[in-house]
Amino acid sequence: MTKCSYASEATALLVIDLLNDFMADDGKLRSQIGPMIKELDLVNQLQRLTDGVRERNVKVFYAPHGVDEHSFDDVKYVLPRFQFGIDNQVFWKGAYGADFFPPLQPKEDDVVLAYHRGFDSFFGTDLGDQLTRHGIEKLVLAGFTSETCVEGTGRHALEAGYHVTFINDAVGDFTEQAHRTALDVAYPTFGHESLTVAEFLSSIDA
Repeated sequence: MTKCSYASEATALLVIDLLNDFMADDGKLRSQIGPMIKELDLVNQLQRLTDGVRERNVKVFYAPHGVDEHSFDDVKYVLPRFQFGIDNQVFWKGAYGADFFPPLQPKEDDVVLAYHRGFDSFFGTDLGDQLTRHGIEKLVLAGFTSETCVEGTGRHALEAGYHVTFINDAVGDFTEQAHRTALDVAYPTFGHESLTVAEFLSSIDA
């Protein structure tokens, strides 16, 4: 891929599902995803990324997962993974698990989007409208999980005409296999760029 530059006024960082159920020690999914979070040093990597883009005047968007008992009333065939979330109240709206992980919570000038119920942070949310409102042309993605919400949102962004960048050392998944599949197969296919935190920050034109 050809490396490019990022104009701060036309670029947004979208961080997906930085929530307690993933990241807090007592989160409902922490025991499953925690080893990968630790192995990839994701808390520090995401902190470097979000702090770095704010210093360079790039807008930060937060996409939170959130469901309740009626989230899939209009869906005849609910994916088993989503049904598990409903049955166990994972990312439950108004509950602790759906709150942002405190060390990585939004700042005053960040944009917090409406909850997404599935893998695509565009579907049923205000993401598209907010990107248009802020004049965003290049969308940069990080967060959870590498193979589901990050990839799914990136695919939508590509189809919608955005320049798509995945930050490959600021994403995480439940297993090494799922994570590597995203990095090695999906991101080169569906992204214009797949960069490290350092590579992306050094490419921003403030």
